[in-house]
Amino acid sequence: MRSYPNNSPQAAARIVALALLADGSLSKAELDVLDRLGANEQLGIQSEELQIIVHTVCEDLLLAAHLRRADSCEVDPRTLSQLMAEIDDPELRLKVLRLCVAVVEADGHVAEGESIVLVEAVEQWGLHLEMLRTQPSLRGVERV
Repeated sequence: MRSYPNNSPQAAARIVALALLADGSLSKAELDVLDRLGANEQLGIQSEELQIIVHTVCEDLLLAAHLRRADSCEVDPRTLSQLMAEIDDPELRLKVLRLCVAVVEADGHVAEGESIVLVEAVEQWGLHLEMLRTQPSLRGVERV
């Protein structure tokens, strides 16, 4: 996987892209929720750059042979941990997690790959209590 500077818009967008791709497909509902929430503005990038990052994540996964099944997108645990480590700003972590949850919930189904991405973010970023505190607001997903 490519590396980005810590806490950069690109590093944050890549985590959101992983959540977007973790079920093995891009759904219109997931893309619509990102658009509705102004994800690119929240992350500090242009819409076109977010699309490019999603595309590069796909390329990186294919090159690393992590895309193994049609219904999931698997990133090995070490790589996923390294990608999460690129985000160490507490506010950015929460913003990224909220966007990821919104993407995962958009189609009404949480796939195994999506669950893996969310659990890694919560575990590595220490957001267990925050997830419990903010869960109701995640359903309405206000802009951060």
